[in-house]
Amino acid sequence: MSTVNSENSKSSLDGLKWTITVLLLAAVIVGNYLYGEETHVVLRVAILLVLAALAVLSAAFTEKGKTFLGFAKDARLEVRKVVWPTRQETVQTTLIILAVSTIVGLILWGLDGIFVRVVSFITTSI
Repeated sequence: MSTVNSENSKSSLDGLKWTITVLLLAAVIVGNYLYGEETHVVLRVAILLVLAALAVLSAAFTEKGKTFLGFAKDARLEVRKVVWPTRQETVQTTLIILAVSTIVGLILWGLDGIFVRVVSFITTSI
């Protein structure tokens, strides 16, 4: 019975947090629109950044926000495990790809020329 109550309170608090997030983002949009000409640019951007940061912070404390943050941390750890190629390996691989692409292009160009002549021969002789 207590787990049901705690789940209901979490979901209602999540709803409140999402409402606060949406209201803060709406304040960013409306504030930028209303005070676009009157306020100094640096002050306006600072206020908008603070409101946007508060919106992100509010969203981060929801269940979905916590799940997303966990995913982002795991993704960052996985990216750190990647072994990136050296500059020399990258240049060599790029040159190989360019050479193979050029050779395949020339072969296809030659085959196209042959097929055009064969089809032309067949169609003119009929």
